Parts: sequence; C-alpha cells; structure tokens
Amino acid sequence: MSNIPETGRTQRVRIRLVVIQVLVFSLLLTLGGRLWYLQIRNGQEYTDEAKNNHVQQVVQPAVRGAILDARGVPLADNETRLVVSASRTELLKMKDDGVGVLTRLADVLDMKAKDVQDKIRLCDSKTPQPCWNGSPYQPIPVTDEATTQQALQIRERAEDFPGITAEPTAVRRYAAPGKAKTSQVLGYLSPVTDEEITKARDSESPYLRSDQVGRSGLERTYDKELRGKAGVTRYEVDNLGRVIGQAENDRAEPGASVVTSIDARVQAVAEYELAQAMKTVRQETDKITGRKYEADSGAVVVLESKTGRVVSMASQPDYDPNAWVGGISGKEYAKLTSKKSNYPLLNRGIQGQAPAGSIFKVVSASAAVRGGHRFNDLYECSSSYSLGNQTFANFESQGHGPITLGDALKYSCNTVFYRLGHDEWVRDGGIKPKKDAKNWFYRTARDFGLGAETGIDLPNEVKGRIPDREWKQNFWKANKDAWCKEGKRGGTYVQQIAYESCLEGNQLKAYDSINYAIGQGDVLVTPIQMATAYAAISNGGTIHAPSVGKAVISNDGKDVRVIKPEVTGKLPVDAQTVKDLDKGLRSVVEPGGTAAWRFGGWPQDKIPMRAKTGTAQVYGKQTTAWFATYTDDFTIVMTISQGGTGSGAAGPAVRKIYDALYGLDAEGNQDLKRALLPAPQKTLPKVQPDGSINAPKVKPYDPRPAKPEGPPVEPEAQLPVQPAGQPGLTGSPSSRRQP
Repeated sequence: MSNIPETGRTQRVRIRLVVIQVLVFSLLLTLGGRLWYLQIRNGQEYTDEAKNNHVQQVVQPAVRGAILDARGVPLADNETRLVVSASRTELLKMKDDGVGVLTRLADVLDMKAKDVQDKIRLCDSKTPQPCWNGSPYQPIPVTDEATTQQALQIRERAEDFPGITAEPTAVRRYAAPGKAKTSQVLGYLSPVTDEEITKARDSESPYLRSDQVGRSGLERTYDKELRGKAGVTRYEVDNLGRVIGQAENDRAEPGASVVTSIDARVQAVAEYELAQAMKTVRQETDKITGRKYEADSGAVVVLESKTGRVVSMASQPDYDPNAWVGGISGKEYAKLTSKKSNYPLLNRGIQGQAPAGSIFKVVSASAAVRGGHRFNDLYECSSSYSLGNQTFANFESQGHGPITLGDALKYSCNTVFYRLGHDEWVRDGGIKPKKDAKNWFYRTARDFGLGAETGIDLPNEVKGRIPDREWKQNFWKANKDAWCKEGKRGGTYVQQIAYESCLEGNQLKAYDSINYAIGQGDVLVTPIQMATAYAAISNGGTIHAPSVGKAVISNDGKDVRVIKPEVTGKLPVDAQTVKDLDKGLRSVVEPGGTAAWRFGGWPQDKIPMRAKTGTAQVYGKQTTAWFATYTDDFTIVMTISQGGTGSGAAGPAVRKIYDALYGLDAEGNQDLKRALLPAPQKTLPKVQPDGSINAPKVKPYDPRPAKPEGPPVEPEAQLPVQPAGQPGLTGSPSSRRQP
C-alpha cells in the first residue's frame, strides 16, 4: 500500500495543513512575544498604571502666603470663614443621589435647591457656571459665607446631612489697612485653567486643579512663592468609585510671605489725595473748552530716590480686590472691564500713557548738553518762535530774554527748547538725515529709560513711545494704506491729517522735533518711567529698576530672601550736568518758579525740594496735568488725565503727601511724631520664633485743613498759539496726531 502513488488531491490537502501549521505557529509566537513584552519587559510599568487607575487624589489647598507692607502690615492675607462643602462620593451612594440632603441644606443656607445642586455638578464643555472644576473626590464648596448658627445646625444634625461638612477654612482677604486698597498693585486671584495645568505639568511648580493663581499685580509676579504646596491624600477606590482604603498622604506646605516696600500709611494718603485732587478739579472750568474738567483718570508714584523702591503707587479709578474672592459675579466683572467705568483694573502707574509735557524738559536739556550746548550759556527765551507760517508760543506769550537752561526749567520756557530742538534737527540733516546723524534728543530719551520697560516687578508694564526716525518709518508702514484710503486734500481736519500722513508720514519734520522738545507730539510716557528718571537725577545719576517686592520670608520665618534693588544704567550726562539739572529743578519751587505758589512755607533749608510742572495737550481732549518732584529721600510723580495744569491740579495733592511723609504743617513746621516716613524704611519686619510677624496698627488717614493758596497763576508750558480759522492745535496736522 505504501508504494501506491499519492493523488493530486491528497497533495493539496497536505500543503494546506502545512500552511495552517505555519500560521498557527506564527500566531502563537507573536502572542508569546507580546505577553513577554507586557508581563516581563514592561510588566512593572503597566502594573503601576493599573494601580493608579484605582487611586484617586483629594487635594488640601495650601494656605497662601501673605503680602505685607514694609513694616509687616498685611495688605493681602487670609481670613477664616465657615465653608460648607459637599462630598459627591457620599451623595452618589444614596438612592436619590443626595437630592434630599441638598434640598435640606439649601433650606438651612437660605439658598435655592437648584443653586446648591448646580454648585456641586462637574464642569464640562456643555455645563455653564456655576459648576465644580476640581476633583470629584474632594469636598466641593457650596458657600464660604455660612454663619455660625448655620454651621452648628449642620454639625448638630449630622444624620440629616450625610456627606456635608461645615469647617473653618482660610480664604483670601485684601485687608485695606488704613483704607489703603492698593488694588492694582496687589492684583487678584482666580481658578487655574486646564491650559495652565497642562503647560506647567513638567515645571518645578505644577498646578493642581484646585489652585487659585495670581492674575495681575504682586499676586501674579510672586505667585510661585505665595502659593505654597498643596497637600494630597490618595484613596484606593473600586471600579464603582467607592473608597476602600487610604494609600498615602502628602502634607500641605503653606506659602511664603512677600514683604513689599509699600508703606500702607503713605499708600492711604496717596490714594486719598489723588482721588480728592480729581474731585476738586472737576469743579473747575477749563478756560479752553468752557467745560468742567473731566479728570477721568490719574496716578501717583512715590519712590525711594536712592533705591527705586516703590513706597506707594495709586491709580484712579480703583476697585475693591475682594470682589474676586470666592468667584466674581458677571455683573461685577462687567463693571470692572467696561468703558463706562474707565477700566479700573488698569494700573495707570505703569500702564497709563500720555505726552509728558514740560516735565520732559530735563531730557531735552540733557540732550542739548550732549549736543555741545553749555548748560549755563544764555539762550533766548522769546515770547514766541516762528517756523514758516506757524507760531509756537510761551505760556501767555511771556518772554524772559536771555536765560540759562536752569532758568528755562525754572520758568518752563518753551521757546528755548523749540530752538534747541530745531537746531539739532537741522544739524542732523532735517528731512534727509545724515548718515552720521547724532539724534541727541531721541537717543537721550532712550538713555533716560523712556520708550522701554523700567523692569518693575509688576506684570503688563507698557513701554511708552519715543517717536524717533525709526518709529516714524515703522508707524508709516503700518498705517499708510488706511491713511491713503481715508485721506482727502482740502477735506475735513481728520481727512487732511490722513492725506498728509499718507504722503509723508514717515518723515521726521521740523515741527515734530520742535513739539518733541517740550514733551509733545507723538511722545508717550508712563508715571513710573518719569519717576524713575527724576529719582536718578535725585541720587546723582543712577537708574534703578523700580521694585515693589523687598523680601520673601518662608512660613516658618527661617528662610529670608532679600530682593535687592537692581541698577539698570546711568544717566547719559556727566556729574556736573546732573548737579546743574538739580539746581534748575530746585529753582522751580523758589520765588519766580512755576511751582513756587504750591510750596509756600516749605522748609527749603532743611528738606530741599525740587520740582517740574507739566501740562500736556492731546488732540480732542482736555490737558493732562503732570507734576514731578523729589527730595533727597523720595521722588513723587502725579498725573491727572484731562485735569488742567500740573501745579494747578496735582500740586496741592503732592504737597500734602510730602507733608504727611515728613510731618509738616501748612507753614512748614516739622513734627517728627506726626511724620509717617521721614526717611526710607531700611529694616525688614521682625519675625517671631514661630514664624509670625507682629504688625503695627494703621490708622485711617485724616487730612488736615489745607492752607489757603495764592492765585492760580502758573507760567507753565503750553502748546503753540492757535492760528486763526484752523481747528485743533497749532502746527501741521501730522504733528498733532495722537493715535
């Protein structure tokens, strides 16, 4: 039988069996290799992941560190509130998913049952606020405003409220010591977003879903230090989410405290006097427009002259940062971000921009010296200066004859600086600049720190603007198409501006440099920039990056990190020129100076005062008031938008801030017992052995009656005289453009 040949059919069957065997063997080999990879090669990794799938985290938020003033007074800290929370894990074990418990809870809290249920639902893309964006395994806050009686009812009737807790919890508080809100400097908190969690996942300080993070001000700058480290308790749960045991527990670490250079007492004075100055000037009539001054916003900055540390920074309009605590309402948020309220979230100390007016003349005087002009040479202070058919005038067309640059500061003589600005423009080549053009007036402004961030430790600082040739070219490129489309020769005022800008908006013309020399035209500065510049003149020429943070102190008080002032440069003139500027600014408050009427009785022999007044014009608005001052210790700059003249609007308020600092009465007599800060605070608050800081009490500011002032006559810089029959300001339309 074995010798009988195989048929074709039998051969095909055997081939098929071999193929099947190979396939089966291959599949078994592949399966075995995969099992080896999963169980041996990466077995531990997948085992750990499997375990994690059955572990859920409950976060205990860390107590946020305090923000303190220079003496240890809390500007932002935490207060204990009774927080009622609900556990979804416990409620979902009930037959009705906890609806009955939540209904009873709503009755106790005087809330609607639906509002309570909405509070503990989980957030997703389709669920509107209110909802819970944190872990479903941790207690969800229902309210942080429970009364003691409500908390007692919940705890005494625990059987009626399973899964409900009422516990004292630390909640952020903005204390406003002495009524000093310090709103924009402190900033505010809000819940972390999913995007932020993802972005910070691999950083040294990752976010947890329960975290509140700083959104502006110091809360944002020092968020990492203030936030601390949240505690995490890990629970083992079954596939239904029921807790079956505790895995491990990481304790929370409280955040550090940030000590600032702010003095709460001075801050209260600055806030009050700024607001009062704006209220007062709103009662006065603008002689140019015939309307009451609007005084729609303002800012004041107080610096330590020798270090650049911020003693006070106030901005109007302001707001109560406590509005953000516990979640801000839609109505309140709309109010804080609306045009009608004039955007109180803006910190106008570092974000408010306006032409500098005559306080810019210290820059122009320095530029003239760099260009080869001698400070004490004589320069003609005529009543007006002509350029073609345009007339550029002094205040009330008053002339003083040949004077030095120091006297030009004293009298705020426009025409001296018009000539200097024009001469330098011609020397640089005019409309067709030389290849080696020095551009001293523009270079000097940048060397003073203008047109750039000062480096202050607050977020969202703006740069301002120095309109040099490069800026003119870039601005023209960005706007040329729109100007050419809108412009019309011989059309309306706006159309004529657009027409000229379309053709030659990239050219730095003579009237640009003339206006620029007195801080007008397209120049924009911020109060912090000008305060930094004047502080540098005060201290002999050193430019500092302004700073608010002074030290970071750990929760236990054992670790203290001092934040030292940072030197960012030197004034671009020699020591003698700095002394000459100082002497000229001192004469401004002496008889004949533009600020003398605001400093009658000032003890100039004991506390030398220097100042510069400024009034800046912006097309379509009332004049903006500037007042820049300094002593050996402090520099104060105040500005009020649409507030009139510098010394007229801001002068009284600045004088009162100095009076409070040094303890002076209206006649200039000093009482050190009443002085809030006769010298800058050098030491840090004393830390107790337990890490606590004992803070002195701050009394609300009580303003003294003001001394009767003299007549409001101020020979202060204004823009040129208006040509007959032409709307707007003097000069070519391009020179008046204020984007």
